[in-house]
Amino acid sequence: MSQIKFQLERVSGAQVSDHELLVDLRLAAQLAGTEILSQRLYSLHGKYDPKTVHRHFGSWNKAIVAAGLQTANEINISDERLFENIMLLWEHYGRQPRRAELAIAPSQFSQSAYKRRFNSWMDALSSFVEYVNIQEAQPPSVKEIVNERRTGRDPSLRMKFRVMKRDNFRCCACGANPASQPGLTLHIDHIKPWSRGGETTDDNLQTLCEGCNLGKSNVL
Repeated sequence: MSQIKFQLERVSGAQVSDHELLVDLRLAAQLAGTEILSQRLYSLHGKYDPKTVHRHFGSWNKAIVAAGLQTANEINISDERLFENIMLLWEHYGRQPRRAELAIAPSQFSQSAYKRRFNSWMDALSSFVEYVNIQEAQPPSVKEIVNERRTGRDPSLRMKFRVMKRDNFRCCACGANPASQPGLTLHIDHIKPWSRGGETTDDNLQTLCEGCNLGKSNVL
């Protein structure tokens, strides 16, 4: 005869500890597949009322931080951080990201952050495209100027995005891409190595996956 397993049911109105709430917040985030846990998502996946979380920690964001998760409504976020998130999603999906995808990993910010700053998601995308289309060269450091370099070694966010989009967010060596291989990391590589006089310009940069980039480094 198999053993009967009993499960304790919490009595309505019973006290809950801060620890229990934090554990449940983390579990709800795991079930939702994101580290940006909104009150709406918690209502779907959590055991307790969001009001209980507020009462224990003073605010939703304080509870989220205490649980080691990311807040969905962080304020005063810089344009560059918001643009970096758009680039992350564009690379991840291999296409222009959709507003709904801001609510799931790997997005680091919710749509409310973009609405506060740009009024709408489409306005945010327009501002991002305008931002990356500005043609600029990364200025060289003092040491690089002495060595007669025209550009700095590290490409800017704008340049990284332009090169990846030009290469269709695929490795130029093996064709791998994050859209079909989740977790794949893409790098921006100098075609003519920086150490051999190559400059940091769009035409001297290419997209490589981590494996091909490391393999190239081992050969050179």
